Amino acid sequence: MEERSISLDAIRAARERHAGRLHRTPILSSETAARVVEAATGRRLADGRLLLKAEHLQKTGSFKPRAALNRLGSLTDDERRRGAVTMSAGNAGQAYAWAGTAAGVPVTVVMPEAAVRSKVEACLGYGAEVVLHGADVGETALEIQRLVESRGLTVVHPFDHPDVIAGNGTLGLEIVEDVPDVDVVVVGIGGGGLISGVASAVKALRPEARVYGVEPVQSNAMSLALEAGRPVPIRPVSVADGLGAPYAGEWTLPIVRRAVDDVVLLTDPEILAGLRFALERLKQVLEPAGAAALAAALLGRFPTSDGDRVVVVLSGGNVALDRVGEYVAAGA
Repeated sequence: MEERSISLDAIRAARERHAGRLHRTPILSSETAARVVEAATGRRLADGRLLLKAEHLQKTGSFKPRAALNRLGSLTDDERRRGAVTMSAGNAGQAYAWAGTAAGVPVTVVMPEAAVRSKVEACLGYGAEVVLHGADVGETALEIQRLVESRGLTVVHPFDHPDVIAGNGTLGLEIVEDVPDVDVVVVGIGGGGLISGVASAVKALRPEARVYGVEPVQSNAMSLALEAGRPVPIRPVSVADGLGAPYAGEWTLPIVRRAVDDVVLLTDPEILAGLRFALERLKQVLEPAGAAALAAALLGRFPTSDGDRVVVVLSGGNVALDRVGEYVAAGA
């Protein structure tokens, strides 16, 4: 597979595009979470705290606007006039809807028919046209192609484009700036757009830091692609719908292969245990996908050493409120 990379200059340029439009999300900390990690691993974290990059507090409730603003900002005038189309289970759609309104670009979001209703309504509320099509994100690709051919829309990918990855890399910049001696960064993986950007920034600024990815066991497109050496189509099945990419990207796969130290797999109940912990002990509302990295840390699924400074990315908080009770019970 062709080697690909995202430069630190491209990530910094993306941050200039974001200027004044996005939140610089805080780094939270938890002694309680650090004690759980110590019990699971026998290792004590630096200062007895687990650090949490609170990206669920970003505009639209996830990290995705970092990518959407940068991608839409790179369109030509003609592409902007004709409009853009993306596929999404929810968070990327919301981000592109919001960013399109902010940038004056009409956006159409194609979502699977079973998409979480609150995420559909959010896309509409942010100003996008929503088309529901297919049983899962993978099947939306046919409808995307039809819209491109019939209406001349430009595809803006949810995860596999250098502008998308560079936009997400701004999160990595903030982590290293706020925690200069970070040792470990943990990130959830769908198609790999977030972890590719974060790892690109972190490794450029602090090469000795380790970056770990987390996938659901039945939405493991990146793990399968790493094993096969190429993207492998899957039908993702997980309560963490935000991590349900149908394949790893042509851009994201080689970056993850080079810059990410390992990818670990969690079951849905394990992911929901992270969601429950966040709600019960951290008082933070996360969606399942946003809690996956936290769950991996609490369960000790990646190696740590005494004194490591660990940052977990809480990547999204767009949980379906009518399912919170179900999630909490399942994560007991």
